[in-house]
Amino acid sequence: MRIAVTTPTGNVGRHVVTALIRAGVRPRVLARDPGRLAPDVRGEVDAVRVDQYDADAVAAATRDVDALFWVDPTTGGQDPLADYARATASVVRAVTENRIGRVVFQSSVGAEKRHGAGEIDGLAHTESALDGLGVDVTHLRCGYFFTNLDLQIDALRAGKLQVILPLDQPMAWVAPRDIAEVAVGRLLSPAWSGRCVQAVHGPADLTWHQVAGILTAATGRRIGVERVTDDAMRAQLRRAGMTEGLVVAVIGMSTGLREDFVPEQPRTVGTTTPTTLAAWAHDHLRPLLGEGGPA
Repeated sequence: MRIAVTTPTGNVGRHVVTALIRAGVRPRVLARDPGRLAPDVRGEVDAVRVDQYDADAVAAATRDVDALFWVDPTTGGQDPLADYARATASVVRAVTENRIGRVVFQSSVGAEKRHGAGEIDGLAHTESALDGLGVDVTHLRCGYFFTNLDLQIDALRAGKLQVILPLDQPMAWVAPRDIAEVAVGRLLSPAWSGRCVQAVHGPADLTWHQVAGILTAATGRRIGVERVTDDAMRAQLRRAGMTEGLVVAVIGMSTGLREDFVPEQPRTVGTTTPTTLAAWAHDHLRPLLGEGGPA
């Protein structure tokens, strides 16, 4: 089976690549900068330099491919939803022109709303477009990535996370490596066809209060969490250099899912993955934070 992988150096994509290699597959990887591939991986893949917003390049890079792992690229632009639409146009053209029969798409919990969830609306647009192609497609509706905490390293060092969600609202938290394992299973399994939605919920739904306690125990630093207003968070994101359009899209992901939102896929044994936040934080965050700090 000829399998193409996008974002092969990303939080999920890099694990997809190595899992495919272990399965005996030599994947074709579409990378904006192939030089960022790990040195030990470069000889095991066929790397193509591709900008996923370039539909011509994506179509050329996926010629003769049987299956595709597609991730919409991250956007820092003024109009994130327009960027998602451009990426969607690329994958639609590639799948159609090259008759790619199987796609696994990295989506998100909340995409089922279709509208009103900020940046997640861009993923919903890609889902809908892929659904219209009549190919076998699985949408991975992923929970909140553990690695989102990497964006808050300074706050973690200071011992205080700030969020705009209710602190007692549980949500699914998941390790990117676990998402990759589910993606590879779907890419290689012959047991499914048509349109499928596979939620990836991690091992447990966690409130922000629980997250703070887990991070404190795992890192050896006292970490608290407080809820701030939407306006305060907008100001923080602007100070971080985000465009106004991106600020709106990022805030919308939280505001769109905090009022009476219930995921379309309930937690089941099929959606539950093993890596705990405690284990990930001990192995990944603790070394990044280093010694010292409030205990």
